[in-house]
Amino acid sequence: MNGLVTVLRAADAAARWHVNQRRKGAAQEPYVTHLLEVAMLVAEATGGADPNLIVAALLHDTIEDQGVTRQEIAAQFNDDVADLVVEVTDNKKLPKAERKQLQIKHAPDLTPRAKILKFADKISNLRSLATSPPADWPMQRRIDYVVWTMEVVQGLRGASDLLEQEFDRAAADAERIIPWRQKADSTNRPASARDAAGLGVPADEPSSVGPRPVTP
Repeated sequence: MNGLVTVLRAADAAARWHVNQRRKGAAQEPYVTHLLEVAMLVAEATGGADPNLIVAALLHDTIEDQGVTRQEIAAQFNDDVADLVVEVTDNKKLPKAERKQLQIKHAPDLTPRAKILKFADKISNLRSLATSPPADWPMQRRIDYVVWTMEVVQGLRGASDLLEQEFDRAAADAERIIPWRQKADSTNRPASARDAAGLGVPADEPSSVGPRPVTP
């Protein structure tokens, strides 16, 4: 199937699957805006040469947030797309703090394409936190989230020069309103020590889930 048609089909599926979901930010944006931003970043990083990766970007939260199965994604698209989505999906059966630590641990071992997808996702989330943070997140929680994101991204560097530049720009923008660097610079302990102190493991990502709509 033509790559452009497949991408548009994925955008339609993502909009339907996430129809009741909004971001946690104060602006309460429709969640699909995040998915489109991630897909756009992936497209720019790959020069549009990897349609399956762009499709996976549009669908990357469907398993984790909406209960869509790998089999459903493979049936509507293909196994490559489904495998990419699975690779960047957290195991929701694990405690949240453990899932966050596993993201840090597993980031260096992701496949190159999954690294690009994960990188784009972190850029979008960091931009959102800086421009429209959840109203109920105190400053300390925002700082913890940025520090944790920096640790995940450390394992993704080298996957895309363009995404590294976009992430560093987003981090600099975030620092103007979230003084995360002071905490990062003063925290030179192993990850386990940071966990014990409650650092680097945010309670949740700046997104939200809604009830799953009917599968398109």
